[in-house]
This record gives sequence, structure tokens and C-alpha cells, in this order.
Amino acid sequence: MESCWVRLLVLLFGVLVLPAMVECRVRHYKFNVVMKNMTRLCSTKPIVTVNGKLPGPTLYAREGDNVLVKVANHVKYNVTIHWHGVRQLRTGWADGPAYITQCPIQTGQNFIYNFTITGQRGTLLWHAHILWLRVTLHGAIVILPKRGVPYPFPKPSKEYVIILAEWWKSDTETVINQAMSQGLAPNVSDAHTINGHPGPVPGCPSERSYTLPVESGKTYLLRIVNAALNEELFFKIAQHNLTVVEVDATYVKPFQTDTILITPGQTTNVLLTTNQNAGKYLITASTFMETAIVAIDNVTASAAVHYSGTLASASTVLTKPPPQNASAVANSFNNALRSLNSKKYPAKVPKTVDHNLFFTMGLGVNPCPTCTAGNGSRVVAAVNNISFVMPTIALLQAHVFNISGVFTTDFPGNPPTTYNYTATPPQNASVPTMNGTKVYRLPYNATVQLVLQDTGIIAPETHPIHLHGFNFFGVGKGVGNYDPKKDPKKFNLVDPVERNTIGIPSGGWIAIRFTADNPGVWFLHCHLEVHTTWGLKMAFLVDNGKGPKETLLPPPSDLPKC
Repeated sequence: MESCWVRLLVLLFGVLVLPAMVECRVRHYKFNVVMKNMTRLCSTKPIVTVNGKLPGPTLYAREGDNVLVKVANHVKYNVTIHWHGVRQLRTGWADGPAYITQCPIQTGQNFIYNFTITGQRGTLLWHAHILWLRVTLHGAIVILPKRGVPYPFPKPSKEYVIILAEWWKSDTETVINQAMSQGLAPNVSDAHTINGHPGPVPGCPSERSYTLPVESGKTYLLRIVNAALNEELFFKIAQHNLTVVEVDATYVKPFQTDTILITPGQTTNVLLTTNQNAGKYLITASTFMETAIVAIDNVTASAAVHYSGTLASASTVLTKPPPQNASAVANSFNNALRSLNSKKYPAKVPKTVDHNLFFTMGLGVNPCPTCTAGNGSRVVAAVNNISFVMPTIALLQAHVFNISGVFTTDFPGNPPTTYNYTATPPQNASVPTMNGTKVYRLPYNATVQLVLQDTGIIAPETHPIHLHGFNFFGVGKGVGNYDPKKDPKKFNLVDPVERNTIGIPSGGWIAIRFTADNPGVWFLHCHLEVHTTWGLKMAFLVDNGKGPKETLLPPPSDLPKC
């Protein structure tokens, strides 16, 4: 990291006055992607890391800073890094999803991600966006307010980054490759982790756990990140309430809860007030999954809040995590989220809609003669009955350089078949999905309402959906089928939560709105990695507007080649 100062000569009424000092910040980071042997669950295996760390290094910046991250690939896999939730205004080349905005960084190659943090402050995350490498290639992004700008909540005594994730004893690339060849769902992880450690688990009682050191009578800001591949998680601290103040790098109206729900790709900032007696208090991260037939990792990760002056041998005050299907707990948390919507931080919800879209999101079954384990069929996932096929040339490059044959712009704005989406589907709704590389084209600055509808063709299931390049507002949600006549009357267009990743309720729908004010090609996908692998993804192509400030910047000279 380094600071730079720009000296400006100010001309006032024709008189040259003293130079003015204007501060700017350029944050330099070096990410070396290397293999590292790590021991968890009483066994050792090599994993892909950044700089040999798990979780990877935290990237710090202030709102308005320019960030340059040089990524050097020293492993056998192709690599990309996605700066999850960073708006990337006009800098789509730095977004990071492989074959969407860039070709991957090949073994022995480098690439500098160059972007500016604009209009954002809070917590985000970075992670690999190719294969299943984000299982260990991940870390936090901490965006501080501009100098002199306070938080819109009491200043904490100290801040901690808390990253939730998963651990497999097996190599995850082997796990998903075997599953894809068989047509079946992959094995689930063996444990969850809190800052890289599962805590004591069955079969490995000696496993280390993370300790959060605190002093009595103070307030701490916890920046909580869910970097897991496939698990929505509950987070809880024994005998302590948490005050939620921000999600996905946007401030919210503060509220208290004893349990937060956080899906893969989401971030949540909470205030922890240490108002209990000195001691150790259990922290738990446990799975939320409403669908009984879907396999999950039900091993709860544990850590501890450790008050100063407490003996290491002191017993830990315990807490019981919610049941894995605790829908009421999840709904209570999600329903409490509201944008701060203050004068300084307004909620700029689009009040009118140019493009009214309806996407069904769900799983299905396609024929697969070679999938003997799957009895001649394989599980697939689709948006509006299209299972997305990854191209071999990045979509953004194909768009900018007019390379034909890579994608088409005929992604449907509505599903091809209308049926009772959340009930047992009729036979004609279970036809094999189409495969294709299709995008939906939007003019610059168009306003979009997108209703995302879960389907029950195999089983209803929640889907945490992430939209690259934009924040959006969650204006409405419900259980069952979306009713375009009745449901919009109940939309919240005043202070809906603003996010970059949001969960579609299991067997239900969610409506989001955003303004297409960022030219480029932007990925929309389920952040459960297994669903993305199966095809639950698509992309928006947003055209340039008028003038240079509404136009995608040229590609960098070191952009990787396919």
C-alpha cells in the first residue's frame, strides 16, 4: 500500500495562488497463488492459497481508493479472482469470473486487477471464480469510510473479520469431477470453519478453534463473511445479542438479534457489546436448509469469545444453534433488514420499470447415457429452462471485439412454459432443459424489475442469487407462485434492503430492482457452487451510454488470453 499526493495549482480570479494538496490513495497488493499443506480434521492435504494463508489476506481500502492487485499464478490450475460486490463501474475487465469478463490466469502468468471503490463502504469478499477453487481461495474486503466520515452507528472499540467457510478432507476438484461424470450430487463438506478452524468435531476432538479476544464493557464491530461453497449458515454467540448495522457493504436500519442468517457470498456487519460476566462464550456456525431431501454438512463449527482475565481452563458457556430447518429464524432475520435510507445514504429504488423480467430458477434432470450411477440421467440446473454453457472465450471480450459465435442475445425474459412452479410439476414441464450461452441485453440506464421464482421440479430449495456489477433492492418476496397482479401492491419501494446477493425463499419468489448504469457483461448466478456448476447462471449485457463516463474502459494490456 502507498499514498500519493497530487499538487494542484489553483487559478483564482486570474491570480495563481498557493498549491493545494489533494490526497489520493492507491492500494497495492500482491496475491501469490501457491499450494500449501494444511492440517484440519486430524489429516493433512495440499490446498490452493493466496500467500499461503487460510483465509487469505484481508484487502483494506477506503471509499474512493484505487486498488491494484497483482495476482501471480504458481499452481497447476487456471485462476481468476472476483471482487465480490465491488461495483466495478466501467471496469468490468477487473470483475474476475472466468470466461465471463476474462480468460483465466494460466500457470506461471500474472494479471493486475485495477479498480476503484466508488460509493461503497463496509465489508465485501474476494474469492476465486473458476472451478471450485474458492473453497480455499477467499478472503475479506474491508472498505473504510472516507477520512473524517464517521460510521452511522456508535464507533466500535475494535473490529474483527470473521470468515465462515467449509472444509473437505478430499480434494474438491476430485469431488465435483466425479459427481459430474456420474450425474449425481457431489459429496458434502466434512466440516464448517470459523476463520479457518472447525473447532473440536467428532473424530477429531483435538481440532483447534478460533478465539475472539475481548474486554468487558466495550463494543466490537464483527465483519462476518460467508465464503462457504454450498451452505447457508446461522451465526450465534452464547448469551450475546448482535446489532446488525450493514449487509453487503450497505448500511441498514440497526436491529438486534441473537442469530444471523448469512448465505454464501453475503456479508453482515454486527456490533457485539461485551456486557456479560468474564468467561468464554461459544460461537457457532451451523447449516440452514429447509429441504429435507438435500444432503448437507451438519457439523457445527465452533469458536469462542474470550473475555480478558478469563483462565484458559475455564469452561465455555454453551449455546444451542437453531435447527437446520429453522425457517422462522431465517425469515425473522431477513424480514428485519431495511435500508438505512437516510439523507446521507438514501435508498435510490427505481420507481418505474423499463424491463419487467421473470426468471424461474431450479433443478432438473437431463438424459445422460454414460451416467450409469445416475441411471442414465444427470442433475442439471437452469434459468428459464436454459442451462448455461460456459464459453471458451470470455463474453466481455467477444462483445467488445465483435467475435461472433460465442453467445447470443436471445435469453428469454419469461419462462417458456407456465405451470404451478412450486408444486409437483406436470409432465410437460419436466422436459429436458436447453443448453446455451445466451445473454439478456439492456440499454444503458434502463430500470429493471426481476422476479426470481424457485421451482420444485426435483425439490424446492433456496437459492442465494448474486448479480455482478450492481447493487439491487429486494422489494418483495413470498411463498408459492408469484402473482403479478396482487404481489406488486405489497412491494416496499421506500426502504427495501440493498444487496448484491439475496436468497430466493424455498418454494417461493423474490423481486429485485436495479438500474443498469454499468456498461459491460455481468454474471447472474446461484452462489451455491454446485448449482452454478450444474448451469444455474446467465448474464446481462449492458450497452454503453453516451460519452466517456457511460462507456466501458478499454481492456488492460495484460488481460489474460484464452
